[in-house]
Amino acid sequence: MTDTPPIDGDAIAANLARIKARIAAACERAGRDPADVTLVAVSKTHPAEAVRAALAAGQAVFGENRVQEAAAKFPALRAAHPALRLHLIGGLQTNKARDAVRVADVIESLDRPRLAEAIADAIRREGRTPELLVQVNVGDEPQKSGVSRAEAPAFLRACGEQHGLTVSGLMCIPPESEDPTPHFRSLAALAADHGLKILSMGMSGDFEAAIAAGATQVRVGSAVFGTRSAR
Repeated sequence: MTDTPPIDGDAIAANLARIKARIAAACERAGRDPADVTLVAVSKTHPAEAVRAALAAGQAVFGENRVQEAAAKFPALRAAHPALRLHLIGGLQTNKARDAVRVADVIESLDRPRLAEAIADAIRREGRTPELLVQVNVGDEPQKSGVSRAEAPAFLRACGEQHGLTVSGLMCIPPESEDPTPHFRSLAALAADHGLKILSMGMSGDFEAAIAAGATQVRVGSAVFGTRSAR
């Protein structure tokens, strides 16, 4: 069994500086204020020490895919860093909804009626209301989570009217093999149609295109923390 390599805090800090400079440059090209774009540093599979290094470099917003990993990693980090904000960005099972509401500040993967019902029930039970984004499957890919583009308007209405949820924005992961820009623009148009201000779109390979299309949050993992650790 190989030893886990030590965390290189200087490398993480340098990576964050580079990404933030690229965000600022992308905003300048798009005529936007960099303050309007939040970097979500995706720390999934990386240890708490890597998150601490990012926190030391001034990063406060993080993303995790799995509720169990987030629950194990972040309570102690939050206690030491009260300004920390945690986004859950992976597919969420209904039986994990209460854990998600308990640990997350933002749930980005609301995508079906049963999950909306489970989250609404968890909010009532926990007395805690995370910000909610609806994940849209902009490429209608059968292997991906997310409500279809065609069904999104009805689902957004149902979240409020049937489940009493306040949706703050939309999230998407465009198809890997296609130009992401049309998908980003489609999501931005859908958000505008429904008066939603938050657009979580763009990752390490395409966040500059997402910013040009109106992203307010970009989710960057490998470009910050390096190659993900094996499970």
